[in-house]
Amino acid sequence: MDPLGRDNFFDDNEPELLMSSNPIKDESEVDENLWVKLERVGKKISFAKDILALYRYLKDPIISWHRKSIIIGALIYFITPIDAIPDIAPLIGYLDDLGVITALLKYLGSELIPYYQGH
Repeated sequence: MDPLGRDNFFDDNEPELLMSSNPIKDESEVDENLWVKLERVGKKISFAKDILALYRYLKDPIISWHRKSIIIGALIYFITPIDAIPDIAPLIGYLDDLGVITALLKYLGSELIPYYQGH
């Protein structure tokens, strides 16, 4: 339950999520920068397979825009060099990224499973 007592915090009728005013620009930012970041750090992080599953989920045309907006927000946070904990910090630099991705995985639950195999 969310702080307002609703069962589903991310209700389908609430467009004011993590997106900017231009979702196409945000998704293209993910497309352009995600692979660069994964190539650079993919072997250092244990959740690279989760990032790939989220990307496949994002690209699925049957997924609703509000779910895509949540994923775009999380992936942009992963891509951007400005984090709560800088990525250059040894060992702990990716803990904040892992926290964001883990929360998103928990939210999406089992609906993400098919995307680990390249849906």
